[in-house]
Amino acid sequence: MGKLVYGSREIDIDDRLLTHLQVVAINRLKREQPFALSWRDARDQGGGRTTVWVHPSIPLMFHFDGSRVPSINREWLAELNASAEGPMGMIVTAEPSPNGVDDEEDRVPMEGAKR
Repeated sequence: MGKLVYGSREIDIDDRLLTHLQVVAINRLKREQPFALSWRDARDQGGGRTTVWVHPSIPLMFHFDGSRVPSINREWLAELNASAEGPMGMIVTAEPSPNGVDDEEDRVPMEGAKR
């Protein structure tokens, strides 16, 4: 479980998801394209949902527990990036399954989001 550190907030995120968020966020921010990032909060953190405005002026750090970089799912990157272009901003979704059938809900909780 890695961490997305955004300003003074730390959000625990699975390393695989965090890697995909990192790729999309860095590519958008280096093109000076800020975006909203939304996720569903874990039930043990009260449920609900959270949105943050990701902007180059706010410190952003990706910390990974594992040392290996996971393989990249280009379809997932495309979905995340396309959602960032929409009016609601990037919405964290489950990774698309290779056979095109999703076994999980579309929106996945980010475990341990600290407020």
